[in-house]
Amino acid sequence: MPIRLPAARPTELAAFGFAGVTGFAPFYLVAPGSEDRLASQTARWAPRWERNISYFAPPARRVAQRARPPVERTVKRIDDRLPLEKVAKGVDRRIKGGINRMSRAI
Repeated sequence: MPIRLPAARPTELAAFGFAGVTGFAPFYLVAPGSEDRLASQTARWAPRWERNISYFAPPARRVAQRARPPVERTVKRIDDRLPLEKVAKGVDRRIKGGINRMSRAI
């Protein structure tokens, strides 16, 4: 009796497609004439990409400006709670002690 494999889901197809593109892109870029092909495709698609990016950039900028103050507060709060200075001084003291021990042994 043959083994029956279930049909691939769309996410699986997308993952395999991405893996294939990622795996074979270096071979495509090393092939002769790849720079010319890449340049022609860039010249063809760059204006569309720039239009699309200019459509999404202002909302993304607004979201980033709105998210910045809470993120700064959270980072400052975490930074204040972590004993980074004490840890750094301890590491420095241990390194200097190890160097002194090795220099005395020599």
